[in-house]
Amino acid sequence: MSMSCKDGKSVDDNGKYVRYTPEQVEALERLYHECPKPSSMRRQQLIRECPILSHIEPRQIKVWFQNRRCREKQRKESSRLQGVNRKLSAMNKLLMEENDRLQKQVSQLTKIASKDTSCESVVTSGQHHLAPQHPPRDASPAGLLSIAEETLTEFLSKATGTAVEWVQMPGMKPGPDSIGIIAISHGCTGMAARACGLVGLDPTRVAEILKDRPSWYRDCRAVEVLNMLPTANGGTIELLYMQLYAPTTLAPPRDFWLLRYSTVMDDGSLVVCERSLGNTQNGPSMPPVQNFVRAEMLPSGYLIRPCEGGGSIVHIVDHMDLEAWSVPEVLRPLYESSAVLAQKTSMAALRQLRQITLEASQPNVTNWGRRPAALRALSKKLSRGFNEALNGFSSEGWSMLDNDGMDDVTILVNSSPDKLMGLNLSFADEFTSLSNAVLCAKASMLLQSVTPAVLLRFLREHRSEWVDSDIDAYAAAAVKVGPCSLPGARVCNFGGQVILPLAHTAEHEELLEVIKLEGVCHSPEDVIMPRDMFLLQMCSGMDENAVGTCAELIFAPIDASFADDAPLLPSGFRIIPLDSAKEASSPNRTLDLTSALEIGPAESKVVNDKSTGVTSKSIMTIAFQFAFESHMQENVASMARKYVRSFISSVQRVALALSPSHFGSLGGLRLPLGTPEAHTLARWICQSYRHYLGVELPKLSGEGSESVLESLWQHSDAIICCSAKALPVFTFANQAGLDMLETTLVALQDISLEKIFDEHGRKNLCSEFPQIMQQGFACLRGGICLSSMGRPVSYEKAVAWKVVNEEDNAHCISFMFVNWSFI
Repeated sequence: MSMSCKDGKSVDDNGKYVRYTPEQVEALERLYHECPKPSSMRRQQLIRECPILSHIEPRQIKVWFQNRRCREKQRKESSRLQGVNRKLSAMNKLLMEENDRLQKQVSQLTKIASKDTSCESVVTSGQHHLAPQHPPRDASPAGLLSIAEETLTEFLSKATGTAVEWVQMPGMKPGPDSIGIIAISHGCTGMAARACGLVGLDPTRVAEILKDRPSWYRDCRAVEVLNMLPTANGGTIELLYMQLYAPTTLAPPRDFWLLRYSTVMDDGSLVVCERSLGNTQNGPSMPPVQNFVRAEMLPSGYLIRPCEGGGSIVHIVDHMDLEAWSVPEVLRPLYESSAVLAQKTSMAALRQLRQITLEASQPNVTNWGRRPAALRALSKKLSRGFNEALNGFSSEGWSMLDNDGMDDVTILVNSSPDKLMGLNLSFADEFTSLSNAVLCAKASMLLQSVTPAVLLRFLREHRSEWVDSDIDAYAAAAVKVGPCSLPGARVCNFGGQVILPLAHTAEHEELLEVIKLEGVCHSPEDVIMPRDMFLLQMCSGMDENAVGTCAELIFAPIDASFADDAPLLPSGFRIIPLDSAKEASSPNRTLDLTSALEIGPAESKVVNDKSTGVTSKSIMTIAFQFAFESHMQENVASMARKYVRSFISSVQRVALALSPSHFGSLGGLRLPLGTPEAHTLARWICQSYRHYLGVELPKLSGEGSESVLESLWQHSDAIICCSAKALPVFTFANQAGLDMLETTLVALQDISLEKIFDEHGRKNLCSEFPQIMQQGFACLRGGICLSSMGRPVSYEKAVAWKVVNEEDNAHCISFMFVNWSFI
């Protein structure tokens, strides 16, 4: 083993010290940066080209480069470990502070409990009266500063004190790699959420990002600063007017009249806190705005503390009263749930900070040569365009058409110049200059007994299940509406879809992708040479275990040039869980801390528990936009109504098929696995494994009352079956297998075996396939495969065996991927 020192000495393979002059070291360093691993021929060439190295043997040059690479590797590893250590130290500090806060909370509750409980206490069922009636103040700078300082005190008492009884957010596990410590309120006025996390940005940059709420809070339409006052202590008071979109067509949007106070604490921490200005403060007022419901923000904000070695520790508190009285009763859980508030605001803020930190540490260009900031801008553009269509503000130029006797579908039309200029409808062949108006068809529907994440994944993967055969919404949204594109004149639809991954957020909670629709025929002449069509698409909320989150699929036609400033006309749907919101924020809910500590596949064992986010009720909101010629308005409106109604009936049929109650007793299974056929298949899988490999299937518990099928379903390794045909397609997978492939049992049947392996894996499989059919089994070395979403999955090894029936005929082939994980 050779060694080297920084002073120009190194030890070669024979233990002999070799001294290098500073000039030689400088020359070698220069060459190293050009080529860190030169070949033998390249090293000889270097010696010839660089006279200063001519007296050094090629073998010594080789040793120097080996030592230099080793030092570089050690330096990088040391730097990485120092970063991890800083992160762990900061997280440990945060957890210790959280522990101290909880100890104070326990002490306070103990004192309260020891008092005379027959009288009404300051705290009732964990509820603290945080909004005492203050004497009226004037609207002078001194009066506003008094409100600001009081807001700061109340915010800090929530962020780091015991003013609110915080309980851990269901399903959130604090740790070094988690998003942070997430908590929701227990019994306080309105709904409140608290998040603490560590981010690799300096406090000033963090404050700048968080104050720009529309950039990360997708429900935020606008924040307008109407007045700004500097304070004597170097802080700033701002008067803000903020508008939030309505998430469904069944409720009006919200707005806020706020005071925001930014200041620096004595310890160097930055604080940005805010609250609603109401009658109790007697400050400046903002008159009601038509079509908006004025909501209240109780003292909330951000505490941003600098971290040793760089980065920041961020404390976020969101506390709102969204005036739930103004929405239908079925939607009220959504407007009263602290878990929903945590998902949509507190966690969204932390995720934005983590995403920007990640982008800063990675190359500037990602898939398709796009910069991360540009991709984030496209996601924001899709979301904003969908929300604008869904809300249909008259100030944006939208006006409502009369219905056709049924009020299930609302039709809005927009022909304002601002809307059309923003879209630039004259690009490429798709939107033509003749399209001088935009139509939006929107509706909401209640869904029972289906998990939003499962339904969204199915609709994403199976467009043919909801694209009307006569009215193709994709083509209708992308081409000029004329004689060739009206119902009845369509020659054919798209032949198939290809999902091309474009980008994803740090935790894969949101995906941006391009959908290629192959062979779209827009007119009779296209039959000879059908054209491909492209959609830019954003998916979010596909994690079944996330509490209170909604699932969205928003898409917009885009031309092949795919420019960053491409005009987008977004359509799509949003599925909002209702029961999980109510369940998660219920004051009577007891947190099972042991279940919160479970990791890995154990989550599948509690899939029937409502606390995991499986819902029995959700609301789906749909909005489709179409560009059209104004003289065709009546025809297009009729087509849009027909399309939306067709979509609703398709979704109802799919939701029924995906409903767990539609199949046996095993929660989480999406096929009739309670049937005798399913139990038989499970028995064949286990018997065949024992027959060919001579041992029982590892980790398969045969104890207790669990059936073989249940044990197989809960097995920690991914077990997947495919048909024994020339082009094998998957027919069954256990819960771990579905998690690995990121799919459902219904969608599983559209995935072929070869799609999940890379080129090396396919070659390996081809060489082993005859052995599987003849010998009955084969062991495959560890490697990489791909999920249905294109994510790489590593596995330690894979075992394949032939599954035979009672007649010893090959029924299918089973694969078991051992110790798999996403990369």
